[in-house]
Amino acid sequence: MNIVFIGTPIFAIPSLRRLVDDGWDISSVVTQPDRPAGRGRKLRASPVAHVASELGLSVLQPPTLRDAEAVTQIAALQPEAIVTVAYGQILRQEVLDIPPKGVLNIHPSLLPRWRGASPVPAAILNGDETTGVTIMLMDAGMDTGDILSQTEYRIEDSHTAGALLEELSTVGAELLSQTLNQWLNGEITAQPQDDADATTCPLLRKEDGAIDWSLPAVDIWRRVRAYNPWPGAFTTLNGESLRIWQTWPLTFRTQAEPGIAIAIDAHLRESLPDSAIEAAFAIHTGDGLLAVMEAQRSGRRSLPSADLLHGLPGLVGSRLGATQ
Repeated sequence: MNIVFIGTPIFAIPSLRRLVDDGWDISSVVTQPDRPAGRGRKLRASPVAHVASELGLSVLQPPTLRDAEAVTQIAALQPEAIVTVAYGQILRQEVLDIPPKGVLNIHPSLLPRWRGASPVPAAILNGDETTGVTIMLMDAGMDTGDILSQTEYRIEDSHTAGALLEELSTVGAELLSQTLNQWLNGEITAQPQDDADATTCPLLRKEDGAIDWSLPAVDIWRRVRAYNPWPGAFTTLNGESLRIWQTWPLTFRTQAEPGIAIAIDAHLRESLPDSAIEAAFAIHTGDGLLAVMEAQRSGRRSLPSADLLHGLPGLVGSRLGATQ
């Protein structure tokens, strides 16, 4: 049975590999064109294009699927179904109408919760205890299509957006393996989403990573995790950018001005979990302290906070402030 796969980033790779391992006939892989990347700005293929080539699959890289020629190329393949994973463009109705069994999409949330471009960061920012993966039939809306299957996944305190997304990519590939065959064999009835329960999340912007130290420590901790790896949570020290990569919130009530850095003494260290025991300094926030375990100065490599503090002896007592 002929399938077309549409996807672009690393998140899509486990699903593509699983389809191949399951023996599906993938007539073509559609992905974004090569883009300039790195310091030399040389053209680089998307992760999906690279893997598809390794697997010996046909690859199409149209500039846009709004192009009539691209739509014609896909239609000529006569796929029974299309599977799309994080392609990076909204599919128009002309594409959705091509396969008789529809376009299946893997979305990393429990729809209708967190429709939109950044569901994994949104779940962490909101303090959700669980998220998951949904396989739906795409329609013209933004993640509004009927649901074929879902699986739930716990969000751990250690999860960054990057780590959680990587794990969900494997979960999604497994769910796709179970769902696709059942759907094509008529064993699943698609269920409409309840719009009354829908929440949405926008595309992340670079400026979202600016830390507001007047927020509670728990909120900033969630932001640090949600914005790792991009755009990264950042602040400044004496005008120099400082990225904060790993933290832990402490509920101590303080009277100091938000943004002031202090050394972590023996008393504070007793309140840290084992995963944060190496934190060397903390920052006063609008409610509580934020212990810092890993940070990065502009143009330098990321360091444990003890090493960073050694190189910045003036950090303790200074006030950090966010800027771009």
